[in-house]
Amino acid sequence: MSRTFAADSPNSAIRLAVIGLGGKRKSHVKNVLATTGAQLTALCDVDPERLAAQVQVAKEAGLAPFTATDPRKILERDDVDAVIIATPNHWHATLAIWACRAGKDVYVEKPMSHDIWEGAQLATIARQTSRIVQAGTQYRSDEGLRAAAAWIKEGHIGKATSAHIVWYEYRPSIGRAEPYRPTNLDYDLYCGPAPADPLTRPKLHYDWHWVWSTGDGDLGNSGVHPIDACRMLAGLTGLPRRALGLGGRFGVDDAGQTPNTQLTLLDYPGLPMLVENRNLPAKSSQKAMDQFRGIREGVTLDCEGGSFVGLKGGGWIYDREGKRVRQFPGGGGGRHLANFLAAIRTRQTEDLNGPILQGHYSSALCHVCNLSWRLGRSAALQACRDAARNHPGAADAAEQLVRHLAANEIEVVKTRFTLGPWLELDPVSAGITAVSGNDSDLLARARQPTRGIHRASYGFHPAG
Repeated sequence: MSRTFAADSPNSAIRLAVIGLGGKRKSHVKNVLATTGAQLTALCDVDPERLAAQVQVAKEAGLAPFTATDPRKILERDDVDAVIIATPNHWHATLAIWACRAGKDVYVEKPMSHDIWEGAQLATIARQTSRIVQAGTQYRSDEGLRAAAAWIKEGHIGKATSAHIVWYEYRPSIGRAEPYRPTNLDYDLYCGPAPADPLTRPKLHYDWHWVWSTGDGDLGNSGVHPIDACRMLAGLTGLPRRALGLGGRFGVDDAGQTPNTQLTLLDYPGLPMLVENRNLPAKSSQKAMDQFRGIREGVTLDCEGGSFVGLKGGGWIYDREGKRVRQFPGGGGGRHLANFLAAIRTRQTEDLNGPILQGHYSSALCHVCNLSWRLGRSAALQACRDAARNHPGAADAAEQLVRHLAANEIEVVKTRFTLGPWLELDPVSAGITAVSGNDSDLLARARQPTRGIHRASYGFHPAG
């Protein structure tokens, strides 16, 4: 078992391991090195080249951490108090559960699960093992967003009435390749809980986001951030009644499986929410992206007496005439790790800004909307319009989507969309309770992925 810090000196260092060292994950090593009261004890990545690069960073800081390509070697060590999990998504919940059961506290990147079932398992096991588990939704530690949420809760602009979330980020084609298995690393270990199928994309790293066995599309990759922030701003601690996803993978012919143009409808009682993910540019032959009410990536929360618009760097309050009336500047949540370390010392989960249950709910929203899309059927534009008709704001969003695709030289009249069913949610477990049309076969298919699919050697015992 790792140490607890209730009786230790406040200045004693918490010994951290970082598991997953590619892309953005490299910033975790720098953050640990720069954080008072943290000690980088171990590094892990299945890719020896990525591991070696961060070992060099640690060496330049005068450290010689333990290294491993297999995370199980990290979890069995007594000199590791907590782990930061920044692997591909399909490893997140499995590793976090293993870590909790090994007596480690956990910071797990977003989305904290790869499906609804395993997210619920992690939330339960974290509670049963009394571990401190922080979801990597760092905007919950943004000073401006937290202040804005408190200000809105005080009633200054009345009750929240609707929300429109956008994440417009250019994502080019990932290409295709003849099926192969990488030879520069242990590919079976890389796949872990996921099927060890050959790759059909040229690049191993990062492009896993756009393949269902390892990633969750742009909704789970990026959309989870503004969804989570919007829930905080609106004071939402639970789940919507139902959700629907529509869209497609347009303008590219590649090995990607996830939609690159997606409209998500979340039916919260009294607070209809829309989420747009766009990976195509504002128009063809350029990389510049569209904007919605002055933002490309963020939240618009409309209330009875005004609106909040923002995310990165905080945001602004607007009155009902669209005039800026108050700013809440923020820093992007850079103190999220420090908040995690502080909670480790107090052993109080309520001290966490990103508690695992709220991380589970925000991740589950991404999963259920992706699930709706994956259960969807080919549909003409008019069917999508009809599905969106009774959700406030969705009809306008659908028309904006039509114009967006036309600007990318996609013949919308001839284009077939994927239109998913409405999926109704259990407010506690986030399980699927019903589908629109009362289709029993579709309901059975909707429930199947929520049980989790893991290869035997990379699974875990469910919570008791």
